[in-house]
Amino acid sequence: IRTPFLYPDGDVIDLYVVVKDGGTFSITDYGETIRWLKGQTLARKKTVKQKQLMQDICMTLGIELFRGMLVVRVGAVADLSDAMLRLSQCCVRVADISLTMRAKLVESFSDEVAELLDENKIRYVRNEKIAGRSGHPYVIDFHIRQPERSTLLNVLSTGNKAVARSAAERATAAWFDLDHLKVTAGLQFVSLFDDTSDAWTEEEFRLVGRLSDIELWSAPDALIRKVA
Repeated sequence: IRTPFLYPDGDVIDLYVVVKDGGTFSITDYGETIRWLKGQTLARKKTVKQKQLMQDICMTLGIELFRGMLVVRVGAVADLSDAMLRLSQCCVRVADISLTMRAKLVESFSDEVAELLDENKIRYVRNEKIAGRSGHPYVIDFHIRQPERSTLLNVLSTGNKAVARSAAERATAAWFDLDHLKVTAGLQFVSLFDDTSDAWTEEEFRLVGRLSDIELWSAPDALIRKVA
């Protein structure tokens, strides 16, 4: 059954109905959600916190985790629609655990950037909230303050090509909403890509580069010259 629900990268969530002896049914994703989740990180094992989140989600929605598959069992045709809805919601929420993986990756990379700035005695404020023209607040990774010119620096880091595009789109949306600060506050916008992985393509660089200057982690000296 092709559902109207999507994984975070836009893939459609499909479910499968298995007819059992005696007229009962099992509905399952055949392990696709767990496979999708594993594909979002280079780590071989899930953390204890991620396992606990998964168990809590399954318990709340009445879903069984069996040999890597999400399964719900029903005894009558009349219960199928409710069971499919619960299972679809479970697939979405389990897939959303990938957000904790991405946040950890970006946070670790941001710490490395902070060390580089500290070594070069560059003053900054981390995770500063700045409101855009729309009124929506954006968390800027680094607000670097220098006597001649200050910089808003955001970092982009992912080890997975499936999420690189969405990360670039979010960065572009933030720069667009904050664009007035280039004139009113004289700020320069810099997007720092963690190019130690091959997740990024020229398309992402061009997209983000329309509204901000692009710097690469493989060229730290260029980054320091830019922000200093």
